[in-house]
Amino acid sequence: MERRRVVITGMGSVNPLAHSMAETWPRLVAGESGVEVIRSFDPVELGLVTHIAGEVKDFDPADHMDARAARRMDRFCQLAVAAALEAVRNARLEVHEHNRDQIAVLFATGAGGLSTIVEQEAVRTTKGPGRVSPVTVPALMPNAAAGQIGLLLGVRGMGMALASACASSNDAIGLAFGAIQLGWADVIITGGAEAPILPLAIASFNQAGALAARFNDQPQRASRPFDKERDGFVLAEMGTALVLETLEHARARGAPIWAEVAGYGASMDAYHLVAPAPDGNGAVRAMRAALASAGMHPEEIDYISAHGTSTPLNDRIETLAIKEVFGERAYQIPISSIKSMVGHSAGGCGAFEAAACAYTICEGIIPPTINYEHPDPECDLDYVPNVARRAEVHAALSNNFGFGGHNSCLVLRRCE
Repeated sequence: MERRRVVITGMGSVNPLAHSMAETWPRLVAGESGVEVIRSFDPVELGLVTHIAGEVKDFDPADHMDARAARRMDRFCQLAVAAALEAVRNARLEVHEHNRDQIAVLFATGAGGLSTIVEQEAVRTTKGPGRVSPVTVPALMPNAAAGQIGLLLGVRGMGMALASACASSNDAIGLAFGAIQLGWADVIITGGAEAPILPLAIASFNQAGALAARFNDQPQRASRPFDKERDGFVLAEMGTALVLETLEHARARGAPIWAEVAGYGASMDAYHLVAPAPDGNGAVRAMRAALASAGMHPEEIDYISAHGTSTPLNDRIETLAIKEVFGERAYQIPISSIKSMVGHSAGGCGAFEAAACAYTICEGIIPPTINYEHPDPECDLDYVPNVARRAEVHAALSNNFGFGGHNSCLVLRRCE
């Protein structure tokens, strides 16, 4: 069976830099940082080691959706819905009785409604079980975002959630890509959202030694992928959505086409629950699988959007894996981590980085890795340090690797 070509026709994002993808892109190109001291609670008063995060600032869900409906959603779901509605507008997609059964939703999250769990357990313990909200379970469930997007838009195709930690939304896009190729849907709204900026999550990551803590007084310098002085990632929240559809369907309705999803590859390390395999073997296999899926050779990749978390272990091993896949050419390929500007949003990061890759392909500008000040001998590739770069990008590889040993890679290319 001939597999159908899949394209991106719409994108939306609510993130630490802006409340839309259109507003976000120029800030990424300018190398701006959305990392600040946490506003939603006082980390010093709570005795937390880390005081900074990539929060979505001044977000009022009522600006994006019905306020009554928003009150029944966890924050991760509100971010997802806002991004999805923007993506659908961007794609100029109209949902009606004749197409709604062939429009699907496949949306990812790493943790789901974490804030609802924390808040409602506090209600139970302080006020009693009779005061717990009846919408607690519908708000906290990981598939709430997919369900709410389908409900608000009236789409009736397949709908599900996906969770594979920091690889989640890359995997959601990859599975949406495969589902459209196989004819299970004509259009899929996909992406990921996370809202993990809570004292519990920060305390846990601090105990694991995973979060940046040396730059509490200079938050915008804290996320520094591949820099020798990196000391951990910056936790972030965001929601990003993409509209995927067949090339034929997009052309028939005159939709804008941002890029083609050409390939997807995934693997598991089977090594450790939270640490990558020391030789980067899982990442290597995922990158090679994505290239094979796209029918492309390593020399055809013009840009790599790195997972680039700013942790000592990830950045070194990702560099090692890129060298294994690309050989000597690894030194000529521009690589950047936009987590340097927005932090690490776990289940939300893959979709955000895929959207940035689509912009890179369309605009011919590679966003930088900011805060790259001290070269690390073990991270010696071209990380597009500090300043965006004009370049002709026909094809991009986007990497995301997650707790559980999950590795997920996408290939996006210009739609010829």
